[in-house]
Amino acid sequence: MNWTSPADLKQQLDKYWRRGDILRARLDGDALFPVTLRLRKPSARDLTERFADVADWVRTLREGAKDSKGFGYTVHWRQRRHRVQGANDLPDVITVDTEDDALRWLGHRDDAARFTRLAERTLTPFPALRDWLRQRPLRALEHAPHWDDLLAVLAWFQAHPRPGVYLRELDIPGIHTKFIETHRGLLAELLDAVLPAGAIDTGATGVRGFNRRYGLRDKPPRLRLRLLDERLAIQGLTDLALPVAQLARLDVGANTVFITENEINGLAFPAFPNALVIFGLGYRVEALRRLPWLADKRLYYWGDIDTHGFAILNRFRRAFPHARSLLMDQATLEAHRPVWGQEAADKRFTGLLDHLTEDEAALFQALRDDHRAPALRLEQEHIAQRWLLEALAHIDDLYER
Repeated sequence: MNWTSPADLKQQLDKYWRRGDILRARLDGDALFPVTLRLRKPSARDLTERFADVADWVRTLREGAKDSKGFGYTVHWRQRRHRVQGANDLPDVITVDTEDDALRWLGHRDDAARFTRLAERTLTPFPALRDWLRQRPLRALEHAPHWDDLLAVLAWFQAHPRPGVYLRELDIPGIHTKFIETHRGLLAELLDAVLPAGAIDTGATGVRGFNRRYGLRDKPPRLRLRLLDERLAIQGLTDLALPVAQLARLDVGANTVFITENEINGLAFPAFPNALVIFGLGYRVEALRRLPWLADKRLYYWGDIDTHGFAILNRFRRAFPHARSLLMDQATLEAHRPVWGQEAADKRFTGLLDHLTEDEAALFQALRDDHRAPALRLEQEHIAQRWLLEALAHIDDLYER
């Protein structure tokens, strides 16, 4: 039989809890109760053919009801007359009449009281969090054990908007900065609600953008480079890793700059007159915009021959339209057929690229559309060193194209 059982009724009511409806009504002072629950009842045919089962069902509902247990659901009865069984009182409507009935039945009385105390402590200093509490009451309750610490962080940022210091420098009594790092996702939701618009950089998103979004200092990005000509060495140093801001002030006088994704390829890049190589950037290639001295250099970008390699090249050329690609062509791809690999099918770049040359665009489209092989890629570390040396020997021809 599929008639509604007490367990079915409890499951229906639990949805009101899991959606946050009960706590939301409590916060707003709204009257959510009484709530009517769905009831699947026996049919007239069931009364004729399964009267004993119907009687058991009625007894089970009666035993689980508020009249028997002191809390929970209320059964509203209706007398039904049957030509065989005569007049019988049967359940007609099921309601949960009060919040207390619901909370006791679900076992959440203490949770609801805890939420009320949490809301009172929150809304006095931060009335702007009312909407957040309405939308996310269970999330707030989940973090109740350390809620006061979260409020302390909010109060500090409210008093020190966009502080311009590293996270480790924050001096909030009783709060370790590891706590802030651990709860950045939740804190971002709360800070967005309590801080003025001018204190939030909306262009920075996600956990990684937390520091920039709220005016904390980020670890400065560092660029690694090798000077490929000993005459450019700085006090004998040719392998350097510097913050971008410092490297922006350091033009060593090279007239040729190579950019390569792969770290090993950067380390193994051969000597070249009056040149340097910057490597290990990936999609961070746009950080090179901050190096003004690149504007008048001969620039070569060497990436993987795959969809992301061309996407990064496109980004680089958006900043430096005069840049050329290196070993990202049809001939290089065909010459290395034995070491072809595959991109992860669900992570390929399939968008439009508008800063590629005609030949580059044709190769990108062939890769994107699987013209040669599914998800084809040639990683740059698989390209033979002699192939690189040959390309460097004719680099002037490449730049004149």
